[in-house]
Amino acid sequence: MSKHEFAAPEPKLDEHQEWDAVIEAKHSLFAINFKELWHYRDLLVLFVRRDFVTVYKQTILGPLWFFIQPILTTITFTIIFGNVAQLSTDGAPKVVFYMAGITLWNYFSTCLTSVSGVFNANAGIFGKVYFPRLIMPLTIVISNLMKFGVQFLLFICFVLYFVFQNQIQPNVWILALPLVIVFMALIAMGIGLILSTMTTKYKDLNQLISFGMQLFMYATPVIYPSSAIPTDYQWLVNMNPLVGLFDYMRYAFLGVGSFAFSDFIYPAVFSIIVLFFGILVFNKVQKTFMDTV
Repeated sequence: MSKHEFAAPEPKLDEHQEWDAVIEAKHSLFAINFKELWHYRDLLVLFVRRDFVTVYKQTILGPLWFFIQPILTTITFTIIFGNVAQLSTDGAPKVVFYMAGITLWNYFSTCLTSVSGVFNANAGIFGKVYFPRLIMPLTIVISNLMKFGVQFLLFICFVLYFVFQNQIQPNVWILALPLVIVFMALIAMGIGLILSTMTTKYKDLNQLISFGMQLFMYATPVIYPSSAIPTDYQWLVNMNPLVGLFDYMRYAFLGVGSFAFSDFIYPAVFSIIVLFFGILVFNKVQKTFMDTV
């Protein structure tokens, strides 16, 4: 009997067979599967929970640091910039004026610096298991949003105190706060994604980014109102898309300064454009970053 009589039959491939999942290389810069991001939403929630728990797990005061940091910073700014330097606050109480700027700035700066180092910080997990890489930047933005919420509640407590003292007058513009937070998140994420493509190759760029954020704070009305900017430099400062957002914060909650709905146009357009380019370059670098990280 020949050996061919015992040969197992070759399996027949079903041309119409559908697979549950297909993992393949995507070569186009625009190959962004948003449906896949939604499919991994449980992983996103898990990462957000991890960030919130692990950061303060082995600390003595735990989540109280969410309150301590803005309070100490506000006290420092009040003494140095309010009492010593005598910077204008447009007539608003100094404490609540600086806290308004600090609350927004902490969220923006933390998101940007963290997103810019997302490849280096997660190289271990990126090299072991597959999941949409945009999950990590989204995790950073959402987890810091929780921190912003805690600090914002502290800010509201101070606002209510000065409202009862008849020293400030909030207005209906406070309802637009979610829109401002979205603009801040998109701008921070977009710029962070662009910078993340460079920090994979140049590690010392992380130090430069941290230093640059400190300088950028002084180009943003965090410790001073826009009205204090000399006329000759108004056009230069107004190129900063964050200026209108900080003006909104003080106008809506403190009733000082000026603001119009048209001030949202520039931040909105800028946030969409920078996020679009940020996702493009991130999508390109994520395919080869393990070779340089």
